[in-house]
Amino acid sequence: MEPVYASVVSTARMLWLAQGLKLDISGVENVPADGPGVVAFNHTGYLDFTFAGIPAFLQGRRYVRFMAKKEVFDNPVGGPIMRSLKHIPVDRGNGAESYQAAVDYLKRGELVGVYPEATISRSFELKGFKSGAARMALESGAPLIPTIVWGAQRIWTKGHPRNMGRSGAKIMVGVSEPIQPEGTPAELTARLHESMRAKLTELQDTYGPYPPGEFWVPAARGGGAPTLEEANAMDVADAEKKARKRAERED
Repeated sequence: MEPVYASVVSTARMLWLAQGLKLDISGVENVPADGPGVVAFNHTGYLDFTFAGIPAFLQGRRYVRFMAKKEVFDNPVGGPIMRSLKHIPVDRGNGAESYQAAVDYLKRGELVGVYPEATISRSFELKGFKSGAARMALESGAPLIPTIVWGAQRIWTKGHPRNMGRSGAKIMVGVSEPIQPEGTPAELTARLHESMRAKLTELQDTYGPYPPGEFWVPAARGGGAPTLEEANAMDVADAEKKARKRAERED
C-alpha cells in the first residue's frame, strides 16, 4: 500500500461521485495481477490517465506509473504530487532519460502508463502511434496492455472549456488482451494500434446516443469534432507556429 497514491485515488473517487460520472469498466482481467505491463491508452483529453488507471486498481489495487510531460512536474502544486506518486516526467526535446526510467520501472515489475499518440487527438479517433511503448515492451519483456478511455473528452479536452461540474457523463474504460513483446518495434506498434482501434470502435458503438453536432462526438458519428485528417492538419499548423516562436526567441 502506498498512502499518498491511495489517498489520491480516494479523492478522485469522491470527485467522480460529486460529478455524477457513470463509470463503465471492462477487461480488468486483462491487466496482469502481478509483474510488469505497458499500459498503452488513447489520448482524448487532459484527464484520460485518471480513468486509465482504474482497471489496474481493480486488479488487486495495483498502481500505474504514468509518463507525463515535464511541465506538469514543474508546477509548484502538481509537481510534488506527481513525484510522490512515482510518475515519470517526459522532456519531449530529450526523451532518452524518461524512456530509460520507464524501462527500469518495468524491469522492477511495475505498470507504466504511456500515450502512444503522444498528444491529444482532436478528432477523438486514434492518430498514428509513436514506437516508444513497443520499444519499452521489447527491451523490458513486459506485455503491452491495450486500454481505451471513451467519454473523458466531455469533461476536459483541447480547445474546449472544462466541465468539472455535475455533468453525469458516462466514462467507459476497456482493456483488451495483453500483447506479448515479439517482433520488431514497427510490427508490435502496428499490432497495438489495431487492437486499440478495435476496442475504441467497440466502446464507441456501445456508448451512444450521440447528439448531432456536439463537440465531443467524432465527425464519423455526426458530431462536431474535426475529422482525423483535419485534426492532423491542425496539429501540423500548431507545430509550425511553435517552431516559429522558438526561432524568433533565438534570433
